[in-house]
Amino acid sequence: MKRIKNIQTEQLIKELKTLAIKENVKFWKRIATELEKPSNNRRIVNISKIDKLSKEGEIILVPGKVLSSGELTHKVTITAYAFSDSAKSKILAVGKVLSLNELMKENPKAKGIRILG
Repeated sequence: MKRIKNIQTEQLIKELKTLAIKENVKFWKRIATELEKPSNNRRIVNISKIDKLSKEGEIILVPGKVLSSGELTHKVTITAYAFSDSAKSKILAVGKVLSLNELMKENPKAKGIRILG
């Protein structure tokens, strides 16, 4: 069976690899590798897990999808490949949501970013 390619995902992976080389930061290469996996093998994380494993003010990156189960009790910045609509609403009520592209521009050296999944 032929795999369907998502042009936006392919472009994001290319940008991640380019940034990894440009800034000499292996972190972005690792995220690109995670996103190259088939979509059914990507990480899925609930808000409850993010709340449990994160600290106030942290930057959390999920190389997959964030779902809305649970509540967020402290302010964090969350970046993910995808968010459910209700998860995004719950996060924005307490913290901040960034796209991967925004995070790459704001923090090209990947300082202080934590991967969850």
